[in-house]
Amino acid sequence: MKRLLAAMLICAGTAHAQQQTQTATGAILRGLDKFSGDVVDIQLPAGRTVQFERLNISLTECRYPAGNPFGNAYAGLQITEIGREGVVFSGWMIASAPALNAMEHARYDVWVIRCTTS
Repeated sequence: MKRLLAAMLICAGTAHAQQQTQTATGAILRGLDKFSGDVVDIQLPAGRTVQFERLNISLTECRYPAGNPFGNAYAGLQITEIGREGVVFSGWMIASAPALNAMEHARYDVWVIRCTTS
């Protein structure tokens, strides 16, 4: 399964590298608390960190297809949990394929909706 995921990430990365992209000023993420069922949309400027429940979410960069800010978003994220050592997630999430490189957490789920340009 890990080999399949690695192959899929390489293919996605290759396709992404071939497509012209633009860098956005931020991103819209969606957070889910699996215990309570609460869903929250999170607006996050690039280079900033926000807190969602017990998670600190940092957006390094959000990219989208050139000329199409509502197109498929690629967001570089680093997520840590308050009271827990290390990172919960670090890498790129892809809006059109959230399961491709998902955060694995027992209580919370976070995924990318789109990039923002203003």
